[in-house]
Amino acid sequence: MEDETFTDINGKPITLDCQDHTSFCREFTVSSPKVSIAKVMVYTCSVWLLAYTVFYFTQNTAVLTGAIFVTLVGMMLHIHLVKVDHESLLVIDSVGIQVSSSYASGREMSAFIEMSKIKDVVINEAIHMHQIIYYLCILLKDTSGSSDSVSNVVPLFQSSKPRLNCLVKIYRSCQEILTKC
Repeated sequence: MEDETFTDINGKPITLDCQDHTSFCREFTVSSPKVSIAKVMVYTCSVWLLAYTVFYFTQNTAVLTGAIFVTLVGMMLHIHLVKVDHESLLVIDSVGIQVSSSYASGREMSAFIEMSKIKDVVINEAIHMHQIIYYLCILLKDTSGSSDSVSNVVPLFQSSKPRLNCLVKIYRSCQEILTKC
């Protein structure tokens, strides 16, 4: 379909790409902006300036070595474990839902949930500090017996955290596919 620009709960721009692969298969991809080189430079320079100041007074070269090591390891860990480039949701009628996250380092994580285990996809709300945060989640059926009970809630788009207007667009499109099966 098309790329649309939305914002996350912190006001940062994100993009939503909706693709119709077939009439019963739709993919939603929420992308976050890339890592800012200026921000990385500011953090690096701040740490190194602090290390140089400590080195100036102590004349201990281990301080400078430690600062370089901490900065490099910190950046690598942030890029590999924290910074998510995009998250996607692939909904396939009568088959299931695949949830994927792609990190800045190229690492990808995917999970697939069979349609027989899915009760519904809903927009839920949570209160965090002084904010009400909306999030899209998958309700999983309770396999122990009762048809109305929910065994688990799987939140979606945990890293990009889109606002309600973006979630509503994804929700309506998911419901179109889920009501067909």
